[in-house]
Amino acid sequence: MTRFIPLALTAPFIVAAAPSPLDEVSAHLRAVQTMTAKFTQTDRNGGVLTGQLSLRRPGSIRFAYQPSAKLLVVGDGKALTMIDYAVKQVSRWPIGDSPLSVLLNPKADLARFATPVASADPNVVVIQARDPKRPEFGVISIAFTRRAGAPAGLMLEGWSVIDAQGNRSNVRLTNQQFNVPISDETFRWNDPRPKGPRG
Repeated sequence: MTRFIPLALTAPFIVAAAPSPLDEVSAHLRAVQTMTAKFTQTDRNGGVLTGQLSLRRPGSIRFAYQPSAKLLVVGDGKALTMIDYAVKQVSRWPIGDSPLSVLLNPKADLARFATPVASADPNVVVIQARDPKRPEFGVISIAFTRRAGAPAGLMLEGWSVIDAQGNRSNVRLTNQQFNVPISDETFRWNDPRPKGPRG
């Protein structure tokens, strides 16, 4: 004779909640100490530049643009520096003033300034970050794909930035390599100004 056990007397069936997109991205940031990748940057007018990205957390980043651009952007942990060798001009601004700061600080509390963006593809995770107190710094939307073997199961695919004037630029990454050695020399640069300080 089969004995039936009332459902009320059985142990509850518990399903662990899936991590939120922000938790997934935070785990990815904590798992990545360094990253290199090739990038393609498209501006609002459709202009395209390519180059090599090097990133070392916290704070260090380098965009080495194609030689014809004569342009370099370097972050040293405190400031981002843009070196325009064509006109021998150097511009600097605090990393905290850049939407890219979300990628450079693995300890950032994303819940304070980022929200997940709905995606039709369940394998794509997109977050949007902005500082509501400083809208002039723009908005960045960062895209990841879920991929086995990538840090915390996410692959950083790229981002788009909209500045305060509504201008959009997009960056697409390829050939991503994580947690590879990157020397300090990567984040140094030659000052083109005749008597300017060196980075």
